[in-house]
Amino acid sequence: MIRVQDGASTKTGQLAGPERLVGLGFRYWLKGFRTGDISCWEKAWSAYSNVLGAAAAKGAVTDLSCWVRAINRHARRDLETAAVDCERFCRDECIAIEMIAACQHNACPAMRACAFALLGCSLIDEVVEGAETFAATMRGADQVLPASFSHGSSLMAMPPASALPQ
Repeated sequence: MIRVQDGASTKTGQLAGPERLVGLGFRYWLKGFRTGDISCWEKAWSAYSNVLGAAAAKGAVTDLSCWVRAINRHARRDLETAAVDCERFCRDECIAIEMIAACQHNACPAMRACAFALLGCSLIDEVVEGAETFAATMRGADQVLPASFSHGSSLMAMPPASALPQ
């Protein structure tokens, strides 16, 4: 089961395995970019190296960083992340997880929908490329996410991205 927090509603459960790793990586890396707090990046490194080992974690964290940097650079809305020590994942974190799952399962429309939902605009190419690279690296490290860990429920709760040029 999954624990998702999205404002007024909460679904309870636990997220484990590759989905948790992707969600925590997204959370820690985005918080690191936004706050400049290196301890956030250290938490990401610890999470990945504990699961993958140092050699595989190096590539995974490098690709995670490129993907999240692209998201941070192109987002036209305020992205939400839960507190560093929170057990639940918020809506944006869930969409990030869904994006990587969609990449790993060649679900291009779902992956692109996740990119639009995260960014709030149509400038998704760099984010899509970063997600595909990160997803492939995670697959290579035997970290394959389920085809849709929440069946798109968090995407359905998102307001549509603006159709206006950004």
